[in-house]
Amino acid sequence: MSRTVLVTGASGFVGSHLAERLVGEGHTVRAMTRHPETYDGAGEAVFGDVDDADSLAVAMEGCDAAYYLVHSLESDDFERKDADAALNFGEAAKRAGLERIIYLGGLGVDDENLSPHLRSRRQVEELLPLAGVPVTVLRAAVVVGHGGISWEITRQLVDHLPAMVTPHWVNTKTQPIALPDVIRYLAGVLEPEAARGRVFEIGGPEVLRYKDMLGRAAAIMHKRLPNVTVPLLTPSLSSHWLALVTDVDTATARNLVDSMINEVVVRDHSIEEIVPGPTIGYDESVRLALADRAKADREKADQEKTDREKAEEAGR
Repeated sequence: MSRTVLVTGASGFVGSHLAERLVGEGHTVRAMTRHPETYDGAGEAVFGDVDDADSLAVAMEGCDAAYYLVHSLESDDFERKDADAALNFGEAAKRAGLERIIYLGGLGVDDENLSPHLRSRRQVEELLPLAGVPVTVLRAAVVVGHGGISWEITRQLVDHLPAMVTPHWVNTKTQPIALPDVIRYLAGVLEPEAARGRVFEIGGPEVLRYKDMLGRAAAIMHKRLPNVTVPLLTPSLSSHWLALVTDVDTATARNLVDSMINEVVVRDHSIEEIVPGPTIGYDESVRLALADRAKADREKADQEKTDREKAEEAGR
């Protein structure tokens, strides 16, 4: 059944691919962004800001459901900002009469050792449904795909370093998942009644340590990346180190590093009852991400060439 769906963060890593998938499945997509004038992705661009309740009311008008894919990870005050945004969004969804909200959260066992980043994701899960709209939650660990922050850190570490001096968190277990599988799961829980208001854990077929992910990515990229673990490399030093050798800013790096001490592994496989099908292995997900990056680089180079030729033609 065709639905009218709001996709927040539609110009982002997950949102852009999700909007394209939903349009392809016949749904009407409202692509929410703070800069609709520059949006060139799938769906109808609409202005919306999770901090602006009035803009949310306009963006949600006539929608059946909404995907909540925003966060403030780059902020030092991200926990408060994400909590306020979740409350705003839930209230707006209730007033707009939405049937459900779908939220992409983070894996991790609920205990006192949960990192601030993952603790904030849990808080958003709790706050979104308070106004009364059922929330379907998909919890994921590292999403492997071109443009994703966690994957870009992995790729850039492999690409930039001749060797790594790493902290103890590289031995933490995680269950990475390929971007196409995340999109398949997100789209798959839109309509089933059995998915409404439930929490699901999603992951790829393999449980790996971060050092395994780095090593296998290096092999696929035809790189050698010797690894020496230094137990006393603190989270603060680790975050500055990541900011130095990758494009990620220090605040985001610190929030991600803090989360890397938490084992993030799928323990509940009930998603397979709602959205069945095999998932993509880690090596193949790396190849897909690298292929998408190469394609994006070619398209950027072609566009730059076209722009130069137009400028030269105009100057004659």
